[in-house]
Amino acid sequence: MPEVLSRRALNRATLDRQLLLTRAGLPALEAIRHLYGIQAQAPNPPYVGLWTRLADFGHEELAGLLRERRVVRLVLMRSTIHLVAAEDCLTLRPLLRPMLERGLRGAHGRGLAGVDLEELAAAGRALVEERPLTFGELGRALLERWPERGAADLVNGVRNTVALVQVPPRGVWGVGGQPAHTSAEAWLGRPLDGRARLPEMIRRYLAAYGPATVMDVQRWSGLTRLGEVVRGMGLRSFVTEGGARLVDLPDASRPDPEVPAPVRYLSEFDNMLLSFGERTRGRIMADEYRGRVFTVNGIIRATVLVDGFVRGLWRVVSGRGEAVLEVELFEPVGAREWEALEAEGMRLLGFVAASAGVHGVRLV
Repeated sequence: MPEVLSRRALNRATLDRQLLLTRAGLPALEAIRHLYGIQAQAPNPPYVGLWTRLADFGHEELAGLLRERRVVRLVLMRSTIHLVAAEDCLTLRPLLRPMLERGLRGAHGRGLAGVDLEELAAAGRALVEERPLTFGELGRALLERWPERGAADLVNGVRNTVALVQVPPRGVWGVGGQPAHTSAEAWLGRPLDGRARLPEMIRRYLAAYGPATVMDVQRWSGLTRLGEVVRGMGLRSFVTEGGARLVDLPDASRPDPEVPAPVRYLSEFDNMLLSFGERTRGRIMADEYRGRVFTVNGIIRATVLVDGFVRGLWRVVSGRGEAVLEVELFEPVGAREWEALEAEGMRLLGFVAASAGVHGVRLV
């Protein structure tokens, strides 16, 4: 009979692997490799995500990695933008191809009916490798060749068949503007690596996200039918209190469930909230709070962890040289927890709003 892991045990194991029990003394690049993808629809959340996990992280460290082409931003898991190490970009993208092709057929199959996708991919690749293009520019260029089609259909046909990276200054802290794209191969000077295999991807996921069900791996990746792959990997088995079957790396750390978990501020779109299926997502947040965190327009709001679980939201309000961190709690906390929230909040303001002359933390 597999060992039972309580919700709290699952929480602590996941926090540990997500570098949220203790800030890690790692360089940003090593942390990005370990986390195996940081959700990055917006430019700034990856900076906050690394700041809350690392002992010594500054904005320029990540900005420099982007400029040096050691990390990249592109469509990967769940067909969303992720920040990954360059080598992970090259190996993950081929593994995720079935999910991207399935998504393209579902959302744009009618608009692309009759279009030779290999021809479209080649045309799009040639355009973005000539010079990086925004999607608006790419769409207008593609319409010259396929004038009877919709620009959005054509652009997404390229997006899902060519590994398009967002080139700097996109992703650099404090720099705005529309993202421009080129191919990963052109940007990194190397081809995609089709030698990677699904078991290695699954092991990397488990190392970063803790004991998981097959559905968790599928939720994180967007892939399907991974059960047979998992069964052949020789992983250790566990079960949740609710009866969900978990697998894990045999030698992975699983801390004592009673180990203290410090207050943490998670960024918008943090992968901690997006990488688990329905039966185990309670390891980080109660289902009753999902409607307050996941908005109807697809935003995943920035959250507060107290004792390892989501207990509220946060946002920074700035103006007239002042930056205030507004914290909205879902349930009351004790005086000690609020003191920790204030102290950590002031540190956060020092990172995200360093230029403001006055900082404050306010409960709303």
